[in-house]
Amino acid sequence: MNVWRRSGPVVVEVDGSAAGRRVLDYASQEALRAGADLVLVAPYHNHPAHSPIVPLRSPSTDAEEVLRDAAAQVKRLRNSDLVVRTISAEGSRLKVLQNAADDARVLVVGRHHDSEAPDLISAQGNLALAGRATCPVIVVPSNWKPSPAERSIIVGIDGTALSLDAVEFGFRTAADRSGDLTVVHSHRMPYRMPAATDDSTWQELAGLTVSETLAGWDEEYPNVRLTRLLTVRPVVAVLADECEHVGLVVVGAHAGPLPIGDPVTRRTIAEMTCPVAVVAHHVTPAEKARRRREIAARS
Repeated sequence: MNVWRRSGPVVVEVDGSAAGRRVLDYASQEALRAGADLVLVAPYHNHPAHSPIVPLRSPSTDAEEVLRDAAAQVKRLRNSDLVVRTISAEGSRLKVLQNAADDARVLVVGRHHDSEAPDLISAQGNLALAGRATCPVIVVPSNWKPSPAERSIIVGIDGTALSLDAVEFGFRTAADRSGDLTVVHSHRMPYRMPAATDDSTWQELAGLTVSETLAGWDEEYPNVRLTRLLTVRPVVAVLADECEHVGLVVVGAHAGPLPIGDPVTRRTIAEMTCPVAVVAHHVTPAEKARRRREIAARS
């Protein structure tokens, strides 16, 4: 079941770090574009480290202080009527952010470089969060800065149901930014090609896949300038090349507690130099019924 509400506040994780302040800047910008409230969330654990020479501080007190500083930063940056709310909650990052974003239109988190963990391992945590959240998750790199490219969106599609919600999010975001949308589809060439197969064959097949995935959305958003990019290169490599010239990369993912079957999405989170929106697809009853019929037919 698709539980993405497509409305509500913009929720952002805050941690008080320099990279976290850039993430907060991005989230406040998104809230202003959407005319939505901004919710600042600070998870914490109730087991602080204690040293005899350092006064004991409550983790909840530290979280509240981080939230106050973050709210003040938003006021300095935006100085507008943006409504800001704060939430501090004890528990794991995954659980706290998932609960806070239950009624959100989007959840914004940071992609911080951890010298002790490779990028792919760090990306898995944000991918797990995207799989459990009921809204799209935008992962912002630590070196993000505003740029004129913010208006350009690129979405990768594969012709499966995973692409459906990602395409919708891409069109909606491009419309909100009065920008343009590029759709990338990587057509996987079979290991052994028939002798009669030429370049036009795979282009026709790839074009058909893209047309089926985009059906209806280009008509609903006629003001969004649409570009179709067909390729036989690995989709992550294409997105990595294009992300230098766009403000957001959008990809789909499996919804569920263990999204370990999304290597392309995980690599996209780890390797892109611009923010990445991960839009999880929640299986619909019609898709479940079709899957049961396919299994029964094979049996």
